[in-house]
Formats: sequence, structure tokens, C-alpha cells
Amino acid sequence: MIDDADKALLISLFDEAVRAADPETCLAGHIPARPKGRTVVIGAGKGAAQLAQAFERQYDGDLTGVVVTRYGYAAPCEQIEVLEASHPVPDQAGIEATKRIIDEVTGLGPDDLVVALVCGGGSALLAAPPDGYDLSHEQELNQALLASGAPITAMNAVRRRFSKVKGGRLAALAAPAKVLSLVVSDIPGDIAADVASGPTAPAQSDPKDILAFAENYAIELPEWAPMALSAPAAAPPSADSFANLETRIVASARKSLEAAAALAKTRGIKAHILSDALEGESREVGRVLGAIAREAATGSLWPKPLLMLSGGETTVTLKAKGRGGPNTELLLGLASAIEGVGDITAMSADTDGIDGSEDNAGGFADGGTLARLRAKGLDARALLNRNEAYTAFEALDDLHAPGPTGTNVNDFRAILIR
Repeated sequence: MIDDADKALLISLFDEAVRAADPETCLAGHIPARPKGRTVVIGAGKGAAQLAQAFERQYDGDLTGVVVTRYGYAAPCEQIEVLEASHPVPDQAGIEATKRIIDEVTGLGPDDLVVALVCGGGSALLAAPPDGYDLSHEQELNQALLASGAPITAMNAVRRRFSKVKGGRLAALAAPAKVLSLVVSDIPGDIAADVASGPTAPAQSDPKDILAFAENYAIELPEWAPMALSAPAAAPPSADSFANLETRIVASARKSLEAAAALAKTRGIKAHILSDALEGESREVGRVLGAIAREAATGSLWPKPLLMLSGGETTVTLKAKGRGGPNTELLLGLASAIEGVGDITAMSADTDGIDGSEDNAGGFADGGTLARLRAKGLDARALLNRNEAYTAFEALDDLHAPGPTGTNVNDFRAILIR
């Protein structure tokens, strides 16, 4: 059984990381002055409603707008309409919400201001397939991307070329109005064009490069996709479309990891931030982190107690239709690398509160995780092969399920070594 005190410490670090990306905190200092004309707020992502709510509270003036968030993630706003749609696979509600957002920015003038609140999850929520294609095509493409295990940057490069709003096209539709894009980054490297596939961020792309991505990562694109991704309409807008665009990263994994490290220091624990941009197959990244933790626990790499922190976004190559997500798969991989080693307790959780499509953010593991699974008649390797990592940690009562947090700066991982 995982030590209650260690689990409580890891949860407090996760909470601190989330708090550093709280909309009320991260928007402070980024609220624009009132323009001569209208202020229109648009947004998309799993934290878009909370961003809209915080923006309303801090903005000094009248405004209108529409944001779209995942089902169950809405927050009450007074002037901004909050719509909900499906994530991670788009649905008709996403199509309709995107139309509403397009309508909001159409026909604006040079004295108007568009504030775009952009955060992770927006790629699925902003559903606007190119002319000649419909929702079924958007769903088929997203399902292929999600099953591939490709890095999020590769997936979003594909998504940008199959959309009327991604890849900066939404900002282009708002011209000649000024566009201020406030971005909560859930992307390794904090590249605005990759967050929600960059609806207000320009990104150059060559169809040959996009198809090479698909081949390199073994993405099984639908038969119709290569033609759609290579069509002239898939080309990004011209540079002139972004003359009045300003983009600011207001929250990121790095800032949240630094906040967690600062809290650990007050508890007398030295924290080492390994990276804020780890990518790769979840279980394999877990095994690597576990190997580093094992060395730190059994050797003299660093003085103990110590904490290893990391962020980024790992992915899962789906082999079956099991219950699980990137964070629980990572933890099972990590548990296999630290089996039998005492004094290691690990947490991996998504800062948005949801790991994949289940109701948990992530969970906890230690050197006894696999033994406890075997005692319950469960085999970790078999569970991984069926993508059933959720089932493993549910059986052990080692899930972390805080519910929607209202923000999203990617995955948070903390490994405590006593």
C-alpha cells in the first residue's frame, strides 16, 4: 500500500502545479485596454470556460463572445456564451459551436478587438472540415490520429491542414480587427501553433512534410486524406492576414513545474526538473523514468530525499479498446522498472483532471504496485497489452480523480525518493 503521507505530498504538488496555471492567476497582467470599437472574446479548449470567466471578471468594459469546452467542463459567464462539445473525437455540437465562433469574428473592423482564449483540447472542439467534407471525415481522421501513438505535434500538423479555422485561419477570418491570443500551453516547447492546432497562430506547412509525418509515425490515414491534405485550400493563410495579431503564452508546464519545485523546497525536499517536454510512448517513457528513479534510490546520484519532476505529453498506441490513458500507462511502465525497490513513490496525472477518456487524472505507483496487482490476480503486462491501465489502478484504489481543474498545461509527473 502506498504511504498516505507520500501520497498526500504528491497531491499537494499536483495542486500547486494546477494553481500556477489557474486562469485568474495566469491572465493577470495580460488583460488588454478597451479598444475604440467592440471587444469580442472567443475560445476553445478544456479550460476555455474558466478562462472566459476569469477574463470577464478582470476586463474593464463591455464584451461579447463565444467559447467551446468539453462536455461537463462549463463554467458560468455573464457576457460570454459557453458551449459544450465532444472531446477527443468531434461531434455535431462541435460543428455548431465552431460556426458560432466564426460568426462572432466575421465582419469586424480595424477598431475592434478579438481576444482568443486558447488551450489544450481545442483541436477536437473546433470542428470545421474543409468544403466538400463533413463531420464523418473529421471524426475518421481524428480517430486515426488518436490510435496512432504519434506525438501531439505531428497530430496537430495534420489537423491544421484539414480545417477552416485551425492553422491561423480563425485569426485570418477576424481581419482587419486586432487579435490578442492568450494561450495556455499544453504542448512540449510551448509553440502556439501547436496548442489546439493553432486557430489564431500562423504555421507554414508543406503537404509533403505532412504526409511524411503520417508515414514516419505509421498513422493509418483514411484513403481520402492525402488528397484533402494536399489540396490548395489546405495551404495556410498569407502573412498579411496576421498583421494585427499578438500572441502571449500565459501558462505552461515549465511554470507549473517550477511552482511545484518551490513548494517541495519548503518541505525540505530538493526538486530536479528533468524536462517539461517529454514525449514518446507512455509505457516506454515510464520505464525510462523508473530506471532513473531506481538508480537515484539505490545509488548516490543525488542526496535524498529528492523529487524528480517532469512534464510533456506522452501518447498511447492503441492495441485494444481498454480503459486507460497516457498517465496510467506510464505508471504501469514505471512500476515495472522499480519493482521491489522501496522508498520510491510516483504520481502521474493530467493537469486538466482527465487522463484520456476516463474519470481520473492519473494515479500513483511504487515498488510494490506489481506485487499488489498479482495478489489480486491481475497481470500488469497483460493489462498493458489490452490498454487496461485504468483497471489496474482502480483495483488498487490508486487512481487520482480530482475532476476537471479548469486549466490544462499537460501532464504532471512527480517521483519522490526518500
